[in-house]
This record gives sequence, C-alpha cells and structure tokens, in this order.
Amino acid sequence: PKTDIVFLKVHKSASSTVMNILFRFGDIHNLTFAFPARGGNQLSYPRHFLATFVKGFSPRSPQRFNILCHHMRFLQPEVQKVVSSSAIYFSILRNPVQLMESSFAYYKGTSAFSHAHSLEEFLSQPYRYYNPKHSDSHYARNLMTFDFGFNPDAEVSAERLQLMLKAIEASFDLLLISEYFDESMVLLKETLCWDLDNVISFPLNIRDNSTKSSLSDTIMEKIKDWNRLDWEIYTHFNRTFWERIDRDIGRERMQQEVKALRERQAELARTCLQGMGSVAPKDIKDSSLQPLQHGSAKILGYNLNQGLDKETERMCRRLVTPELQYSSALYKKQFAQKHP
Repeated sequence: PKTDIVFLKVHKSASSTVMNILFRFGDIHNLTFAFPARGGNQLSYPRHFLATFVKGFSPRSPQRFNILCHHMRFLQPEVQKVVSSSAIYFSILRNPVQLMESSFAYYKGTSAFSHAHSLEEFLSQPYRYYNPKHSDSHYARNLMTFDFGFNPDAEVSAERLQLMLKAIEASFDLLLISEYFDESMVLLKETLCWDLDNVISFPLNIRDNSTKSSLSDTIMEKIKDWNRLDWEIYTHFNRTFWERIDRDIGRERMQQEVKALRERQAELARTCLQGMGSVAPKDIKDSSLQPLQHGSAKILGYNLNQGLDKETERMCRRLVTPELQYSSALYKKQFAQKHP
C-alpha cells in the first residue's frame, strides 16, 4: 500500500469526503500529516503553497511527511520539499456548473457574492460584483484553476490551455471526477494498492437539498463561459478519466468493483448509522459530530447506532467525524507532548 500521498483538495468537489478517507488511513497506519503551521485547516490559503507553511518543516533538517491534504494553492516545487519523491499526487474535479452553484451558497459572504441576490443576478453582470483585486475573489471564478495554482482571470487561449493541461498532467498521477465518485474510489484504490474498506466513505460536508437551486440552460451556459478555464480542465480530465478506466480496468470489471463498493457501503451504513443515512444539523445528537455550518448552506451530518462494541464504534466514528474535528484529533495525536 502506498503511504506517501499529496491530495490537492479542490473546493466544493467532494474533497472533504476524500479527506476523511486519507485521515482514516493515516490514523490507522500512524502516518504523519503536513499540518498548517499557523493552526487552522488551511495551508495559508489562498497564497501559493510554501514548505514553511507546514508545522515542523525546517529547511535545515527537511522532515518528510506522509500525507499532504489540507487546503492549499498548489505549487509543486514547494510541495516536493515536504513529501517523499515517490509520493502519489492526486486531486478531484467537479463539473464547474454545479461547483459554482455550490460556491454561491457556501461562500455567500465573500465580496463577489454578498451583494448579488441570486446566482442569476450575479451572472447577468458579473463585473458589477466581481473585482479580481479582492483577496477572496477566487471563490467566484475558475476556482479549480486557482486551486491548481493558475491565474483564474487569464485570457482563454488555446496555447494557455495546452500549457495548463500539460502542467497538471505532469504533476498529478490521478485526477478523479466527483460526479463519478464510486468509480473514482475504485481508481484510487487501484492506484494506491489499498483495500476496499480503505476507500469506503459516507458523504461529508454535503448540503441539505433545500439549499440547492436548479439551474436553467441559459444559466448553465453563462456559468461555463464565466468559468471557461475550469470548464476546459474539467472536460479534458473527464475524458482522460474514462480513457484510464478503459485502459487499466475495463468497464465490466469497473461495474463489478463499483457494485462491491456500494454493497460494502450499505453494510457499513446498516452497522453504523441511525436511519442508515444523513440528518439535518439540528438532529445531530452528538455535538462532537456536528459539521461546521457555513454561508447559507445547511451541512448534513450523522448519528451513530447505539450499543456498538468498542472496536466497531471506533471504526464507525472515524467514518462520520467531520473534517475539522478529525483534523484536530490527528493534530493532537501527532504533536502529543513527548514525555522523556
């Protein structure tokens, strides 16, 4: 099994669920994480990543960390200073149309979105609301492009796109697609040589449907135009994703793998979860499992079944612990005061 991993956590792309998978694997195998030196949950995002953002990194005695997965703006030469040269790099992409709809709800408080009553209104005159000079403007345009380290306001030329796609391909071993999450997990399992249980998950940081809005075709086209760089990245890697499946696994075996994954997930849901699914924030009984609520989104969570034996309870709890709580538990574990 591969234990050296860089995950570029792209915003609003099922990346919190993927992060839980990495947290659990690292937790069970006592791996080290590259935590933000300044505390919090982001590696000095939205600045480009620097090795010095990582707690415990020192240029004089470069310590390598097993897993780098907290939010960062990608800059590979700096990333290479904190992980092993054999690390596997991967990320996950999402259709920019859904991504923007989600960002608008989640980052409603940002400078670009706060004065627009609706996404429609924002898109009718984006430059009335959007100012690229504002420090939080990246949430409103080409967010994936930004997270990969590129300029979200660059002109869209064939040449630039080629360079961007080539750079991403050169840096990353695997790009997953959140719309095909189960297939993505099978690919991840194969790439990392992990077991099925390592990539099972329950969706984390997801919104209640009441805060999702449906989009007209016109709006969808406007979103694609406004996020043209993201759209090009997404369509390119959606294509190579399926090419890779055809090349490495084949559709038939992929179907069997996905079936096995879903059956195991259902089995774990029966074991672990009250009602076998997610619940509204107000219905979460255990406050330590309460996810962060943000913007106008209602973020769902879980209740664990009562009366589980210790070992099962521990496994179930790992599966549903929200990102912030899990991150701080791992932080405490990694930096526990070492007594002489």
